Amino acid sequence: MARSALAQETVFALRETIARLEGKPLPALAAAQAQALEAKDRDQQALLPLGVEPLDAALDGGLPLDGITEIRSPGFRNAGSASGFVLALAARIHKASPGEPLPVLWIADRVAHLEAGLAYPVGLKGFGLDIRRFYHALPGRLEDALWLAEAALASGVFSSTLLEIRGNPKAFGLTESRRLSLRAKAAGRPLLLLRHAGEEEASSALFRFLVEPAISSERRLPDGSMLGGSIGSSVFRLTLEKSRNPAPLSLHLEWNSHDRQFFIADRPDHAQSARQPAAHPGAVLSAAVDGPDPAAAMGSILAFDRAS
Repeated sequence: MARSALAQETVFALRETIARLEGKPLPALAAAQAQALEAKDRDQQALLPLGVEPLDAALDGGLPLDGITEIRSPGFRNAGSASGFVLALAARIHKASPGEPLPVLWIADRVAHLEAGLAYPVGLKGFGLDIRRFYHALPGRLEDALWLAEAALASGVFSSTLLEIRGNPKAFGLTESRRLSLRAKAAGRPLLLLRHAGEEEASSALFRFLVEPAISSERRLPDGSMLGGSIGSSVFRLTLEKSRNPAPLSLHLEWNSHDRQFFIADRPDHAQSARQPAAHPGAVLSAAVDGPDPAAAMGSILAFDRAS
């Protein structure tokens, strides 16, 4: 390590000398060196491809396994979709773990779980997770949840750590996010940050997704036909809000819990956002025949003598 650092320092010194001879400003050289180091770190970073070509391209190869990925929902009405997408990512990471699969830890802030609900074992199993290797923690305070997430990352025991919080609390800012990022980097373990009803803010997350519900298609039969009136796999409306690629990306992803695999929804007519208006909007109740209820007539006005 010392020899490598010395060689790197020598190369930087030579580049600085060449820059002076060519009349280049030294800040530009420093920026180029930082860019080269960033590219080297990116090449050495552990990644998990999600199996969807446009998404993996936007993620520079896949989901980082030694950093923070943030998943955001615009409101608690979308908590189910955001939670489902996080669980799908955890199941895919769990499947890709070499050797004996490591457990998954879900840490829920007290305020968040009161609004979004608790994990349901039967549903987790049907979604593709091994409930025998799934742990759920409910700390009393957000500070305790952050401490537990940091300890879980440092231990390296879990294939992925999920941290569920509500909104944009003051106790979880850029400083706390940076500490968790350093822990994840040192341990080589991912942290999936689930932020319900939160706004975009500065953080150490490498990527941030906005997840909204979408209408799923009907269940596909073995012969390829659709079972009428049935409900198929979960579909998420995904928007990549933060990445190294400035180009926006929005698509519908379908989750196959049996194969633990994402697919681009192949039926756009079904994979529409659930927030779109109804096809035939109208009044829920018909208007009254005799018009609105008139206001009641006022009663008699009485005058009372002064008491004093």
